[in-house]
Amino acid sequence: MRIPQAFMVGIDVSKAHFDVAVEGKSAVGRFDNDAPGRTALATAIAGAELVVVEATGGYEMAIVRALMAAGIPIAVVNPRQVRDFARASGRLAKTDQVDARVILHFARAMRPAQIPHIDDGRIALAALVARRRQLIDMAVAEKNRLEHAPQAVAALIGETLAALKSQLARVDAAIALAIEAEPDMAARRDLLLTVPGIGEVGAAVLIAELPELGAIDDKKLAALVGVAPVAHDSGTWRGQRHIAGGRATVRCALYMATLSAIRCSPAIKAFHKRLRDAGKPPKVALVAAMRKFIVMINTIIKRRTPWSELPTTRLLRRASQRPNPRRTRRNACVLRSSTVHQRVRHSWTTRS
Repeated sequence: MRIPQAFMVGIDVSKAHFDVAVEGKSAVGRFDNDAPGRTALATAIAGAELVVVEATGGYEMAIVRALMAAGIPIAVVNPRQVRDFARASGRLAKTDQVDARVILHFARAMRPAQIPHIDDGRIALAALVARRRQLIDMAVAEKNRLEHAPQAVAALIGETLAALKSQLARVDAAIALAIEAEPDMAARRDLLLTVPGIGEVGAAVLIAELPELGAIDDKKLAALVGVAPVAHDSGTWRGQRHIAGGRATVRCALYMATLSAIRCSPAIKAFHKRLRDAGKPPKVALVAAMRKFIVMINTIIKRRTPWSELPTTRLLRRASQRPNPRRTRRNACVLRSSTVHQRVRHSWTTRS
């Protein structure tokens, strides 16, 4: 069967092999998950409009890098979305070949966004940032065990903590060197360090795990980080908005940075205070400040200009002074109701 000029490809990734479903072909091909197999796969699907793979705990990264090097556009999607799509399509069976066809069907129907090109330096930085997070988690766990450990075990835990502390210092040094080796990442770090509340660790997380920063619009970025409120309405019923999804590691780093910015940045502090004075709950005001903060950071990276408090403070002051249409209408309704009540009361007093 002839393959169309612009075709899509769905790949089911496993540790040992790839199952490949190509648009226009009825059979599902199989390639080994090694260097020769990845090269053969890139040659077989050259010219594809889009290749879609699932995130499979790191096994997909080798084929992603190989296809990127070959100039083939690729998208990495959440396996849960693909599985839900299969159930919605009435496909309950699950095999490697079926999964490859489902991924191809998902690619045609949903057309997921192509991931940006990831160079080796950024991949290495992301691995170092993830390793730093693992070391922190292990150190916290060991410190919690140390509290109730007997003397014989406490000495062993102390040795482990010392080793973790030493490795953490080496990882921090490696992160600094990795950023310094790439001019673009070094320029981003210098811009991020001008932002109050962001230090070396926060800047490294944003550079490594949020490469879209400065390249997409504010609403998409807020949803990507997971600080955009999600509507929950039905008919005349209006549910409470909550944040959902997004990159948890980036959101955690942004949370800590926003806590610092609320104390040391006049712009974010004024914005947070205005929301609290308006009666917003503490967590709602904090999440809103996180969204405002990441939008400001996005503008800084996009325009390649350092942080400046004066323009943002003026902008927030104007926003706080701008009348709220809903509040104005509500006040007008209350005023009219009060006036009518006074007139009716006056008429009854006159009659009596």
